[in-house]
Amino acid sequence: MSEPDPAAAAAAAPVSAKPPRWRRYARDLAFVVAIVLGMHWVQTRHVPDGEAPPFVAPSAAGGELSLAEWRSAHAAGPVGLYFWADWCGICTAQQGSMDDVQADWPVLTVAMQSGDAAAVSQVLTARGLDWNTAVDADGRIAARYGLRGVPAFVVLDREGRIRSVSVGYTTEWGIRARLWWAGLMG
Repeated sequence: MSEPDPAAAAAAAPVSAKPPRWRRYARDLAFVVAIVLGMHWVQTRHVPDGEAPPFVAPSAAGGELSLAEWRSAHAAGPVGLYFWADWCGICTAQQGSMDDVQADWPVLTVAMQSGDAAAVSQVLTARGLDWNTAVDADGRIAARYGLRGVPAFVVLDREGRIRSVSVGYTTEWGIRARLWWAGLMG
């Protein structure tokens, strides 16, 4: 009996085919989605459930702003809280989107760790922004909301419950969709 030829055995062995291209793309897409969702969970894991934490803060326009009073003036539907900082480049990139959203939805902005009311007022004036802004000079308001980064957008339903939180750049349509959804759900 003769020994089998290794070259012939290798040629006769079935060749394992690569998975179809669409499966590789689907696997890669699932991996990216898992990473994005994991990052979102990490960034928002400390956000409280239910009622939004109340606050009273200095207003960039002077005086004080109370979340409860501001919400009561906009009780017909959902509202947004937009946390930003003067030193945040992504916040600067998102300014136009926030201006456009504020034309259609009530949004209270919160300037986190950007100085006192006078400093925040100067930033708003220099950037040509007519935003109703609470000043969170030491970051305590953001901490009560479990936020550790900016920009962050928090959607409250008409009952004052937190319905959605996003941290990082969010498109204008993403913000609008969150507000619209909160209006349907609450």
